Amino acid sequence: MLRVKKFPTLLGSYTNYKAKLILEDGSLFTGRGFGYPKEIVGEVVFNTGMVGYTESLTDPSYRGQILCMTYPLIGNYGVSSMEIMDDYGLPKYFESKEIQVRGLIVHELSTISSHWSCIKTLDQWLYEESIPAIYKVDTREIAKKIRVKGVMNGALSVSKGSINESRLFGLMKKQSYDVQNFMPEVSIPTAREYAVKNSKGSIVIIDTGTKFSIIRNVLRTGYSAVVVPWNTSFEEIKAYNPKAVVISNGPGDPKMCQTTIKTAADLIMASTPTLGICLGNQILALAAGANTYKLKYGHRGQNKPCINKLNNQAYVTSQNHGYGIEPESLKNTEFKIWFSNADDETIEGIVHSTKPIVAVQFHPEASPGPFDCMFIFDRFAEIIERHYSRSKQSDRPSISDVQNTNSAKYSQDKITKKWRKFAKK
Repeated sequence: MLRVKKFPTLLGSYTNYKAKLILEDGSLFTGRGFGYPKEIVGEVVFNTGMVGYTESLTDPSYRGQILCMTYPLIGNYGVSSMEIMDDYGLPKYFESKEIQVRGLIVHELSTISSHWSCIKTLDQWLYEESIPAIYKVDTREIAKKIRVKGVMNGALSVSKGSINESRLFGLMKKQSYDVQNFMPEVSIPTAREYAVKNSKGSIVIIDTGTKFSIIRNVLRTGYSAVVVPWNTSFEEIKAYNPKAVVISNGPGDPKMCQTTIKTAADLIMASTPTLGICLGNQILALAAGANTYKLKYGHRGQNKPCINKLNNQAYVTSQNHGYGIEPESLKNTEFKIWFSNADDETIEGIVHSTKPIVAVQFHPEASPGPFDCMFIFDRFAEIIERHYSRSKQSDRPSISDVQNTNSAKYSQDKITKKWRKFAKK
């Protein structure tokens, strides 16, 4: 007789508090609280993903924000152990070592969690990390308000006793998301190295809020990784003798990262192979002389369609950002548009005309989300190899050279001619 191990079934413990959410426009939502009883203020944003709440809540790009999940039921598969590691010694089901959001909003909380790997419920996890949350509210109405009026500040109170709405509204008015520099909160304090066997060299990752999955995918391509603080200078980076540099995702206005922008400008000047991801995409654009702006309500979810402008192919991407690159300002740089958003035509990726430097606004590492764009890391690895192969010759690499890659596993088509045509525009 075949015996099947029974999945653990856990019951919630930190629920049914009093809870109120106030938005900047005066909207009041009364629901039930769970997690940790507390008052917090943050920018209210929404995510359209159906799954992956452990990855989303630990994504450093959400620092300073109150996250509203539009999928109606959250928490049913619980929370896995942080001790479950991947092949590289990184937590398998989380994107950082702590919850990054300031608060959480869901329509229906599942107080029963069942999954082979779960060791605690969502409310228990939030309680342990002092994060307040609210449920039994109309998340669809919240998302509609944000879509019409744009992202706005909000204040959330979870309490065992009464809630003072006037005081909560006053607290919200005293804080602004846009002027905060979150880098000291999300960046690594000192450099850390991750080695792989038979390494092809090292890639420096500038940590402006790096997800574990970015490190994981750099290691997957055969390179060791050196993660350095957000304010590391170009000279300090070169001391590691890296083959390339990755500028990671992260929270807040990219213009708050002036030190990183200066480093990115030096990387461009030195023709260092560089990949920008999300915030890194914006930083590279600013370093080249372009401008960025705040989107009305951002792109946050796992179903965002993007178009590769070189071959007109569509991809479904995972995204989490509130800022973008101004298209007109890009004309004054040597960067061209690589990807665009199929919904609103915002810039989703850029590529340098003559140097081995590329960037994407979406998250090619996914986690959570579809893995359609995982090939970006493999493409970047090929860009690195081609760059150093060509650097031994007399002529300098052009975009048609560094991007002419055709990995049998990840490339979708032969794009040599299109890259050459694109570089001449």
